[in-house]
Amino acid sequence: MSLDTSIPQQLSIFVAAFYASPRMTHQLKLKKPLAFFDLETTGVDVMKDRIVEISIVKALPGGETVIKTHRVNPTIPIPAETSLIHGIYDEDVRDAPTFKVIARSLAQFLDGCDLAGYNCNRFDIPLIVEEFLRANVDFDLKNRKLIDVQRIFHLMEPRTLTAAYKFFCGKFLENAHSAEADTLATAEILEAMIERYKGQSVRDERGTEIVIGNDVDTLNKIMINNNVDLMGRMVYNPEGLEVFNFGKHKGRPVTDVLLKEPSFYDWFLKGDFPLDSKRRLTEIKLRMLTQR
Repeated sequence: MSLDTSIPQQLSIFVAAFYASPRMTHQLKLKKPLAFFDLETTGVDVMKDRIVEISIVKALPGGETVIKTHRVNPTIPIPAETSLIHGIYDEDVRDAPTFKVIARSLAQFLDGCDLAGYNCNRFDIPLIVEEFLRANVDFDLKNRKLIDVQRIFHLMEPRTLTAAYKFFCGKFLENAHSAEADTLATAEILEAMIERYKGQSVRDERGTEIVIGNDVDTLNKIMINNNVDLMGRMVYNPEGLEVFNFGKHKGRPVTDVLLKEPSFYDWFLKGDFPLDSKRRLTEIKLRMLTQR
């Protein structure tokens, strides 16, 4: 993506928007500022993907909170399937500053802050650190405390069968981890889920809206993913083509790799991959041979 304005002009636009955000209060007991932040990005690969929007809620020790939000030009195209999730398209960030332009101002705003977010330890923090390093801006985590709200949530509200049985059915699961007890509980949970959520709509990871109903076809739609094989070593891209989902060939069409690097097929079959994945790759190879 090209930038249509000069770097000084972009930076001034960023600063004006960054410091004109609303404020709120909080009840947290803090000794130093705690910066909650969230990123919208071009994808989920920490090394390859880029930020398209950043929002920071900076909670100050005195109870005041300052909110800063801004769009960022990622300098690479935003995949259509990603735009469907967060609603940000290439044209929305074409004139926004790049991360390199705003990096120093951003680092100054976060200076002296501990960091918090949702799933931030696994995604947001590693990705924003990568962005700072690419911009040659020092952003050290050594003296910062990190709080991942998702981690607390998962520890306090475990996503186990026992927890689900208690939540949806109001009962304690006796003989947990025996096959029959677990199976009976799962069946009872599904009925309770349908009763609770019937008629409600939900959007999956691709933005598809699904209305919960008491029928297998509807429930199965929630399970549908873009995996070619069960473990997702190969997936369907937005154009419906099978592509590899790991290693040096990640994102490349399977047929393209098999044509240009025939030895890869033998390497895959001899490798430590699931039999189902090997079967699916063989099916693709056989299909290529029949289409010649």
